[in-house]
Amino acid sequence: MSSELKLSGRYFSFYVNMQSALDTKSKIMLLADKENLTINKELDMNTISPNSNIRLRNFTAAFPGKYIQGDNTLAELPEYIQRLGKKGLVIASSTAISKIIPQYKLNELPDLLIVERFRGECCEREIERMSDIIKTEGIDVVVGMGGGKAIDTAKIAADRIGLPVIIVPTIASTDAPCSGCAVIYSESGIFESVYYQKLNPQIVLVDLNVITNSPVRFLVAGMGDALATWFEARSCQRTQSQNECGGLSTMTGLNLAKLCYDTLLRFGTTARIANENKIIIPALHHIVEANILLSGIGFESSGLAAAHSIHNGLTALSETHSFYHGEKVAFGVLTGLNLTDAAPDEIDEVYSFCEEIGLPTTLADIGLENISRERLLEAAVKTCVPTDVIHHEAGVITPEKVLSAMIAADAMGRKRKFRDSIARKADKESN
Repeated sequence: MSSELKLSGRYFSFYVNMQSALDTKSKIMLLADKENLTINKELDMNTISPNSNIRLRNFTAAFPGKYIQGDNTLAELPEYIQRLGKKGLVIASSTAISKIIPQYKLNELPDLLIVERFRGECCEREIERMSDIIKTEGIDVVVGMGGGKAIDTAKIAADRIGLPVIIVPTIASTDAPCSGCAVIYSESGIFESVYYQKLNPQIVLVDLNVITNSPVRFLVAGMGDALATWFEARSCQRTQSQNECGGLSTMTGLNLAKLCYDTLLRFGTTARIANENKIIIPALHHIVEANILLSGIGFESSGLAAAHSIHNGLTALSETHSFYHGEKVAFGVLTGLNLTDAAPDEIDEVYSFCEEIGLPTTLADIGLENISRERLLEAAVKTCVPTDVIHHEAGVITPEKVLSAMIAADAMGRKRKFRDSIARKADKESN
């Protein structure tokens, strides 16, 4: 059971996260998006009157205002800033400042935009610093240029002040650019919370010339993030869990999530080869679109589940901090498949995909070789905090179950690596 109450500007969403259909008490979360508040409280479902003004939750989807992908599209950024305002702040990663901005001569437009270097972590201190610059400089359009954390910082800073935001991803490593939510970390890189904006970005501008010249590891990590989209969407649809828009998944969201997965399997290897050779071919276009647009709409409009919660849990272990979001999410996918009793053929298909394009399949691949069960349990406990999305999976999810699934995923990955090494050795000897 769940419900939603519409208000002006955006909505307040009530939802019940039921442990079973027979529970008489369940958690109801009040998402006060208009004020950026999240309140949890226990409520006896019997106290909800049939005659109350609360009505059943809507089917809800969210999209960016415009999505533009092509060659040399970054040259159009000044035009888009002028469509939305008079003066832009570009929150840019160090790489964007040193290479991309000079290439497109964006540093030669002082009357139209100023550039500020992103300091590396999407944390409250950095968001507040950018907000102060926006107010001091009279900014009316914000541009986020870089990877996921630079983009999220721009989205949050713009949202808090009520300004339009343009997103320019310089890597295709996450599905953050199109979404209306962002992740806030501590200054040391530990996951803290998800922040929901009032609107999705007004414009997402993707330049393939920039993407193809970025390191291949970023594109592969993006495929790891996108890999979770279908499996988490499917879980949310099965359990009728809330998506990231505050409603239930639409057919659009669910089918785009499935298209995302099919696109990864069909074009992932070829796109990686294209990126390695710094060339733009249709397969690269398809995978960039899958990583950014299909996965972005898919996760937000269909929902999150085990894989992203497991990522959040893994951030509690400092050894994983040097690994990208999508790399940890990929291991979360494998763990989730073991946790939810997925079909053996499906598990084999996902492991094979990860192995072929270079995504993690073992704990050692994300810096956790020889980690003790006690420390791994710390990640499992963080994974299972009551407000996290792993509870969108069917049944009761506990840290002990997650720990077992992590160990199973790692053992299966190690066994496959050993089998493949024996096969390669045999082939070498036969030649």
